[in-house]
Amino acid sequence: MIEEDSRSAWTLPVSLSGRHVALDPLLRSDVGGLRRATQDGALWQNWYANVPTPDAVENYVDSALTMQDAGNACAFAVRDAAGEIVGSTRYYDIDRAVPRVSIGYTWYAARVQRSGLNTEAKLLLLEHAFGALGCIAVAFETSWFNQASRAAIARLGAKQDGVLRSHKRHADGSIRDTVVFSIIVSEWPAVRANLMARLAAHD
Repeated sequence: MIEEDSRSAWTLPVSLSGRHVALDPLLRSDVGGLRRATQDGALWQNWYANVPTPDAVENYVDSALTMQDAGNACAFAVRDAAGEIVGSTRYYDIDRAVPRVSIGYTWYAARVQRSGLNTEAKLLLLEHAFGALGCIAVAFETSWFNQASRAAIARLGAKQDGVLRSHKRHADGSIRDTVVFSIIVSEWPAVRANLMARLAAHD
């Protein structure tokens, strides 16, 4: 059983907010907003990305909350500056013993992609992971074929650790090679400065 203080630090709801974005605890009541977000750009049509179809959003949310209830994830609804839901993200693969966490299951409506929203969202998540949670490393994973995601993770300042061959499957059932990146705590000050500079450029 997960001790209550550990659950509180890692998986109980927390809200993180900045100028461009608010990350709020994912709720079942967010299904409608997430469904609209997936339709902005028909995101599910990108075969190598893990974005639910509009009809599958409810199951997607239920799955995320099941992971959270088991102590393995902390899921967020992503809102823009106006408060509209534009996507989702989460901590997952939580390892309290290291401590270490992964950031992923991230997707955004087309209209907010390549904006300051993602930069600030990653800054907030990394600040919380290295600060409040005391992580010594934060990992990111993406499909070998997701060139846009790989480039975006590298721009954060994360370094590529390697490629896990035949690691899992894409949503369409095809085999996925997973590219793994990480940021370790000694790199965090430089990564934070990079993210702050990129955010200032958007402002």
